[in-house]
Amino acid sequence: MSKTQAKTVNPAKGKDFAQTGKFVRENQKSLLFIAAAIVAIIAIYFAYQKIYIAPREIAAADQMHVAQDAWEKKDWDKAIKGDGSYPGFEKIIADYGNTKSANLAYYYLGTAYLNTGEYRKAIDNFTNYRGNDMMVAAEALGGAGDAYVELKDYDKASTYFQKAADKAKNKFLTPFYLKKLGLVYEAKNDSKSAADAYKQIKTDYPESAEAQSIDAYIARAEAKL
Repeated sequence: MSKTQAKTVNPAKGKDFAQTGKFVRENQKSLLFIAAAIVAIIAIYFAYQKIYIAPREIAAADQMHVAQDAWEKKDWDKAIKGDGSYPGFEKIIADYGNTKSANLAYYYLGTAYLNTGEYRKAIDNFTNYRGNDMMVAAEALGGAGDAYVELKDYDKASTYFQKAADKAKNKFLTPFYLKKLGLVYEAKNDSKSAADAYKQIKTDYPESAEAQSIDAYIARAEAKL
């Protein structure tokens, strides 16, 4: 390739570069303002996390341990309302919104309400949980399914048990919720879907506790087809 050839520039590309340069020159102030705004937003976000959220996370975790102890002891009223000296999960959520502790409190509170028969409140709290823990997330979805069963809303119960089984993706919770799904389908007189849920346990999770007696459930569902 000659020197003349090496220096040849595509006219179209040269025009594009010129237009880009013109755009930058004409909009320099606007571009600088946008860049400064982005930097400011990032700085504000990190300051918010460090100055506001971090201390609240520590305070929420410190306040929550009594409610957790009550929850583990199945003292549901104390877990919900607290004991006078320390708040229950209701107040943790109200006082420390946007913290990880408050988010986890939704799961705890949903379980407490489920066990005290306040099924609508249980559903509201279970479905407000937004954590990254796959096990807790699956149990929250399953808890909502249990509450819908108690309300005899089997359509929504089946939806939440399916979500719980899909979310869990493990050999412990998935077959557990698939079995509940099958039972709900039986309650809906949908024997085929029930048999399919039971068969999935047998096929995909043969070593699970649920699989050990699943043949009887499959036979029962297929007998109704």
